[in-house]
Amino acid sequence: MCTSVTFLSETGDNFLARTMDFAFELDGRPVVIPRRQHFDSAADPNGYDTRLAFVGAGRNLGSGYILVDGVNERGFSGAALYFSGEASYADQIKPNHTNLASYEVLNWLLGNADSCADAADLIKKLNVVNVPIKLMGTVVPLHWIVSDRYGDCRVLEIRADGVHYLKDPVGVMTNSPDFEWHLKNLNNYTELQPGPHPDRDYHGYRISSYGPGSGALGMPGDYTSTSRFIRTAFMRQYTTGAQSKDAVNVLSHILNAVEIPKGVKLKENGEADYTQYRGYMDSANLTYYMQPYDNQTISKVTLTDDLMNADQPVEFPLEHEQTYHQLN
Repeated sequence: MCTSVTFLSETGDNFLARTMDFAFELDGRPVVIPRRQHFDSAADPNGYDTRLAFVGAGRNLGSGYILVDGVNERGFSGAALYFSGEASYADQIKPNHTNLASYEVLNWLLGNADSCADAADLIKKLNVVNVPIKLMGTVVPLHWIVSDRYGDCRVLEIRADGVHYLKDPVGVMTNSPDFEWHLKNLNNYTELQPGPHPDRDYHGYRISSYGPGSGALGMPGDYTSTSRFIRTAFMRQYTTGAQSKDAVNVLSHILNAVEIPKGVKLKENGEADYTQYRGYMDSANLTYYMQPYDNQTISKVTLTDDLMNADQPVEFPLEHEQTYHQLN
């Protein structure tokens, strides 16, 4: 389970952020994938190629690096989120198509798309195949949120009735049900507002709210994907704007509303879904920020010419012990 959100700064720069909420320990770290790479594919023996450099969170699975979010050198960013019970993939490869396992799609998009509009053309020849990931031994049901430096935001879902590449007018995505359902569900929360509701009169009996904050009374506070979608859409809509230099800080506060501490959300088998990290993608400065669960200090990696033209991917290990700023 995860939450993603976009943010357009007052200076016109676009950001995409996400929480990575999962029970399985992904052990992700910042990774730079240089230009012109060839990847093996679990779906197609011919593999696939990328032309653009990108940076994001991922790890080497033995057969190569797989990223789950990131931003490329054109300012196109994306994130893969869980989509259980809804994703539906092909049983076999298609000729004259790019055939990929679900967990390979984001690498391919970041490595080849200049923008959301460009991605729309690429997706026409995409075929996602029912292939399990060896790390987990299962087919990973995913959908994807993408955004670009122009502020465009889209959602890609592959369901039983076909491929859906949808405009995301609210800049938010979580998990199942499908994205269109989440948009319709926003209609159930038209009463949410940042200010207090007016006083009411009940046959002469005057009632008033007990102070600021009552405008958000009724906003769901649980950790289901439906509730996280509503909370994040509300936070994004009303959080005070910021210049680009402050945008990651603002996004961190927005995601505070949906971060899942370890132990408060348990699966049937007793495992805990929790926010393993938060990722922030700056489309203007081509920078990836990562904030792991056990060290809230935010680290960043920027795409440089040397990194983009390197021969091999470069990973950057993170400190997993909280650091503090000593004041005395």
